[in-house]
Amino acid sequence: QVQLVESGGGSVQAGGSLRLSCVASGRIVNNYAMGWFRQAPGKEREFVAAISWSSGSTSYADSVKGRFTISRDDAKNTVYLQMNSLKPEDTAVYYCAATRTFLGSIVLITIREYRNWGQGTQVTVSS
Repeated sequence: QVQLVESGGGSVQAGGSLRLSCVASGRIVNNYAMGWFRQAPGKEREFVAAISWSSGSTSYADSVKGRFTISRDDAKNTVYLQMNSLKPEDTAVYYCAATRTFLGSIVLITIREYRNWGQGTQVTVSS
């Protein structure tokens, strides 16, 4: 079982930046696909960004392309989400997710494909 702990959330004004971190424990996640999702009040959880474990392939939701960057440091068992040019509509609880995959090039973008989830970190963007 993999335990995921997110950090780095907070309150920021529109146009600002935050860097979220997700540290995995329990297992080495160098063969796990990783992703970030978010859930705003009254809305369903949605995909934000994902990264494969070997090829470094990434995928982003259209709403964050060009503003957010996902990366991973397997030596630290950590995945990051750099968020720039934040908008009020980015306000949500952000969740880290991980699942083991056999193919290193796979990028997973749906909730049901992930087995392991963190507790989430709140991001609030004010206008």
